[in-house]
Amino acid sequence: MLTTGFKIYISFAVVGLVAMSLYGVASGDLNGDNYLGILDPAAIIGVLSLGWKGGVGDHVGYAVLLFFTVAAGFLGLTLVGYRDADAEAVARLTDSGDIPPAAGPTANNIWPLVGALSVGVTMFGLVVGSAIFVVGLISLAVVGLEWMMSAWADRATADPAVNAELRTRIMAPFEIPLLAAGVIAVVVLSASRIMLTVSAANAVWLAMALTVVIMAVAIAIAMAPEMKKSTIVSIIAVGVIAIVTLGIVSAAVGPREFHEHEDETHEAAVLNS
Repeated sequence: MLTTGFKIYISFAVVGLVAMSLYGVASGDLNGDNYLGILDPAAIIGVLSLGWKGGVGDHVGYAVLLFFTVAAGFLGLTLVGYRDADAEAVARLTDSGDIPPAAGPTANNIWPLVGALSVGVTMFGLVVGSAIFVVGLISLAVVGLEWMMSAWADRATADPAVNAELRTRIMAPFEIPLLAAGVIAVVVLSASRIMLTVSAANAVWLAMALTVVIMAVAIAIAMAPEMKKSTIVSIIAVGVIAIVTLGIVSAAVGPREFHEHEDETHEAAVLNS
């Protein structure tokens, strides 16, 4: 039997799939040979194959709609798999013989704050560049997914411990690798913006200093096994926020001017003559 949550999110996924396909085909009609590109078989094949066998038009809009479709489909399959937090299904999942009592109110979480920051990053990206804009959109999608799953898990049972275990079992296999990959990508992108803004000589010294700091912090954490997990997370979060903030500021300032060497300019002049 299909649950209500499954029907809602699969409907979202179908709408996203149709919108993604139409947008990919329509935005790919660059030459104006066909009306909205709909009659172009190559454009249709490219959209349906996710760009493997052809173009997809505007990549940014197509990627956003694709991510929305995948996220909605994932939520729909997850909800039908766990029967919309049905009491008997939750009891089987947590190896408990008793059916959990009625759900209590949802707990506080950080996702509204992260969502507000993501909105700010998205608006900033509209002014600065498409890369930051895409990062903001992805962050908003992730916040929406995490917020919905947190609210669902908090209302699954009246026992907070059971709710936390239920959410961890569902989301941890996805959150840990994706969070690590996302943090690495954002830090690398932010660091590259910083290196491109400062002079070439300062970029070398800055990269060396950043490497030394990261190694020193890692060694300090490794040599203090009694350090609390919350303290480690706070240290890493402060470092990531500092690098990302400097990266955003550097992107707003813009890269430094790059000048070709005189010998390369002279060689180009000789070849042109």
